[in-house]
Parts: sequence; structure tokens; C-alpha cells
Amino acid sequence: MAERIRVQRAIAHAGLMSRRAAETAIARGRVAIDGEVAILGDRVDVESQILTIDGSPVPVNPGHVTYLVYKPVGVISTADDPQGRKTVVDLVDSHVRLYPVGRLDADSEGLILLTNDGNLADVVTHPRYEVHKKYLVEVAGEPGRGEIRVLEQGVELDDGPARALKARLVASHGGRSQIEVIMGEGRKRQVRRMLDAIGYPVVALVRTAIGPIADSALRPGQSRQLTNREIAALLARAKQSN
Repeated sequence: MAERIRVQRAIAHAGLMSRRAAETAIARGRVAIDGEVAILGDRVDVESQILTIDGSPVPVNPGHVTYLVYKPVGVISTADDPQGRKTVVDLVDSHVRLYPVGRLDADSEGLILLTNDGNLADVVTHPRYEVHKKYLVEVAGEPGRGEIRVLEQGVELDDGPARALKARLVASHGGRSQIEVIMGEGRKRQVRRMLDAIGYPVVALVRTAIGPIADSALRPGQSRQLTNREIAALLARAKQSN
């Protein structure tokens, strides 16, 4: 068991508010430890107990590490590969064992999370938490707006119907088009198969956002740790879904 520290100190160390603001939140009954309302003077074990503000988990466990990685084309989104190919885990120099959150196929590039926080991984991957993923897709051909709307209405795939939450035509020129697609689920190569189904094969696919998390400054192969504010924004989805 880790050293138990005062609740306001744990919140302040998470970077979500000052210690004084945390004390005010505690006094107003907004803070809980394992579901029980905290009072000033309470202490929390940051490694084993769940601390929440207004019902949303606070990322206070110092052993949890989460990276945002820009996966290049050709890199495998698994922790290990029997064939010896480069994986997303190879892109991060971390002293702890990290695991990819979800998948991004080898032919695609863009944002993926690596973490050792199982709760965070569940929030990001399980459809009930509605952490949507945004993609910028280049296709061969120039679909009309009506054809793009079919993606939102739903198409039939070999493993069942699939639909985009939102789809819009970004640009179209010279026999190629760019389409922004927002998905609420992530079956294998789903976006590619949906566009194939309406007659527009994918030339390139980039994941540009994971829920509220995006970073246009990252380049292929680069990574950075998520801030506690970003992690808290993801974990807040768990509360919103209840």
C-alpha cells in the first residue's frame, strides 16, 4: 500500500486545481474516495483508491503512464509482433510496460494511446463510453455529398451494419477526395470497408483525434505523455455514460 496523503494534496499534484481550490471542493462535498464523500483531513491511497470530483475520476496514481503516439504507416499497433515488425511500443522510451489502447491497422497512420492504466483503456475502447475517433481519409474518386451521407445512414458489411456518427467532404480535386469521418466504434478496418462498400477505395487514412485528445504538432513516430487534464477529460466520459 502506498503512503496515504491528504486529499487536497493529491488533487493539487494531479494539476487539476490549486490546493486551496481543492479544499473548497472538499468542503462543498464535491470530492469522494471510493464513492464516499471526503472531508477535510481525509487521506487517500493514490495507488489503490479511486478519487473523484463531481463523480469524475481524478488521475492521481503516480504509477500510471499514458502516451499519445503518432503511429506511422507500416508500424504495428500491438505490444509484441511474432514476425519481428516494429510496433507502436517501440516508438516510446518508457521504463514501464505499456499497451496500445485499441488498434490502428498497419496501412493507416495517426494517433493511438499507450498506457498501463486499465481503467483508462476501458473508457477509451468500450463503445458505452462514447469516446469517438476522428479520421481524415483520402479516397480515389470524387463522391457527391449524397454518397457521403450514406456513411451516416449506414452500410452493410460482412460482419454487420456500420455507420459513421458524422461524415463530411473536406476537399475534392484531380480524382481524389478527402473525407472527415467520426466513428463511435472501431471494428477491424471498418472505415476502409465502409468506403469500399460505397465504391471509393481508401488511398490514405489518418486518425486525427481520440475523443477530446488531438495534437496537430505531432509527426509520424513522435510521442508525448498525456497531461493529467487530458486524462481527466477522457475519464470524465465514464461519468457521462452513467
